[in-house]
Amino acid sequence: MGGRDETRSRILETAGRIFAEKGFQGTTVREICSTADVNLASVNYHFGDKQRLYIEALKNAIRLRRAQVSLPVWSEGTHPSQKLRDFVRTLLTRMLGVSSTPWQSRLVMREVFKPSEACREMVRDCFRPEFELLCGLIEQLLPAGASAVEIHQSAFGVVGQCLYYRTSSEVVCTLVGDAEYEEHYGVGRLAEHISRTTLAALRASTVDAKSDQSQIDMLS
Repeated sequence: MGGRDETRSRILETAGRIFAEKGFQGTTVREICSTADVNLASVNYHFGDKQRLYIEALKNAIRLRRAQVSLPVWSEGTHPSQKLRDFVRTLLTRMLGVSSTPWQSRLVMREVFKPSEACREMVRDCFRPEFELLCGLIEQLLPAGASAVEIHQSAFGVVGQCLYYRTSSEVVCTLVGDAEYEEHYGVGRLAEHISRTTLAALRASTVDAKSDQSQIDMLS
């Protein structure tokens, strides 16, 4: 059993690295097996086909990344605003702050920006659980009765800001210059900025909701 598990793991990691470099279409099962030093039939035995191997390689890349940088275990009574700050810092660290295995991010980014049939399963199994966690935090910070659309858009606002600094770092650096970029665009400063502006926007929504309700009460 141990030998089979070791072979499967070696295939997964090798496939992930090659898929990250060449994409699904540019990668062959033969190259994966040759690089992993396994029998050509091993992919069929462990995964069934190249498509399933690709999907499992995607999931494995995300698991490995999250194992390096996991969400904190919050104590009972931790305020949702602190949880949001922790969530943002964790997300940014995964995207920007872990450089030892860049192939993992490259592989996932390939699928995000050029989605294939694998995207739905990746989103369902890997992204949705943490997205729902983020939505739950935002719902606690918005006024009671906030719509699902408001919650979802606020959550995408958080993810989108983090993702921008992952995909556009060269653009940002060119626009603001090396000195400013080095001092202000690391994980810590960005996490503070994104958290602060997000919480301010959510508080503004709460104030607006209370103001609207006060006007309704005055007219009733």
